[in-house]
Amino acid sequence: MVDARFRFAADHILREVVTSHPRAPGVVAMAGDRAGNFYEGAAGVRRLGEDAPMTTDSIFALFSLTKAITATAALQLVEQGRLDLDAPAKRYAPEIATLQVLEGFDEAGAPRLRPPKREITTRMLLLHTAGFGYPFWNAICKRLAELDEPIPRGGMKRTLMTPLLFDPGERWEYGRGVDWCGLVVEGIAGERLDAVFKARIFEPLGMNDTGFLLSDSMLARRAAMHQREADGALTPLDSEPPAEPEVYMGGGALFGTALDYMRFLRMWLNDGTGECGRVLEAETVELAARNGLGDMKIKPLPSVDALLTNEAEFFPGQSKSWSLAFMINDEPAPTGRPAGSLGWAGLGNLYYWLDRKTGVAGVWTTQIFPFMDPTSVAGFLAFETAVYEGLARGL
Repeated sequence: MVDARFRFAADHILREVVTSHPRAPGVVAMAGDRAGNFYEGAAGVRRLGEDAPMTTDSIFALFSLTKAITATAALQLVEQGRLDLDAPAKRYAPEIATLQVLEGFDEAGAPRLRPPKREITTRMLLLHTAGFGYPFWNAICKRLAELDEPIPRGGMKRTLMTPLLFDPGERWEYGRGVDWCGLVVEGIAGERLDAVFKARIFEPLGMNDTGFLLSDSMLARRAAMHQREADGALTPLDSEPPAEPEVYMGGGALFGTALDYMRFLRMWLNDGTGECGRVLEAETVELAARNGLGDMKIKPLPSVDALLTNEAEFFPGQSKSWSLAFMINDEPAPTGRPAGSLGWAGLGNLYYWLDRKTGVAGVWTTQIFPFMDPTSVAGFLAFETAVYEGLARGL
């Protein structure tokens, strides 16, 4: 029986987020333990100006919540002895060998390139140490993207064929490495990423509402993206359903529900076992949850595109590391999340955490640009805090 005070507090947080100023259009939040969800809540609407309410089965663009799923597919191949994380990634995705390191720009503004000092490995792709970035968090990446006319739409391999920002393995920079990891998975499996995910992750976990393409049922439940304006108001954004892409981007192209994502997180709580079968071995889960950066730490992400993102950092001032699939908070977080817990986020203001020590996980999903929207982040952190306060009372 869930503690009534916790349910009241969680419901109140969601209502406040969609009614205060500046508001969110709609939000779904869930929390659970190894046995199942103990809270599922929704508030607001799927699209401002329309009547359809936000529901717990609403469909969201998951953005970088996709990354941990791609990492899971790679780890399955490691278990099968088909993927060596420390072998050159070109063994599985040959085109990655053509990428060079950016040394600067010549007088005409063209990139000056040189061969990398070492080869990219799949481990580097997963740890974000391969040399890739994102054009909304890295000014050099943005300059490179602006040289490409016209800038290609999402889902095109051309977006991945960018110069490296530094020699592989030298530092941490959040970027497109996991998109390349998806190509590694495809190269080994001999199938496209959607088929790999469906057979090896989604079916064993009962994730029937997650995919790169939207079924008619999913499209009918899709939450609209919104843009936060300077005065705090929100403008709904019109977007077409995604067409069949040239590349299924393993770093951020899935659609799905909070319900399905909780099934995925619960698998990690349960040492690799899902609702309908095992996805990973317990030893793999343990390995993948450890810090993979050594003494290197992740850094704040500075905004270079104010429409898409604010400056991004979780728990400012605290040390954070990275595992093969997740961010790790090295210190206890002010929400109650213990040191060593896992988590990350998606560009449209989706957030989650995974606490294997306590055996609890949670997800917060909405659809707003720019990332790290203050209303959304405050709501997520308040929700997480309410979960730990409820656990302290015995829930």
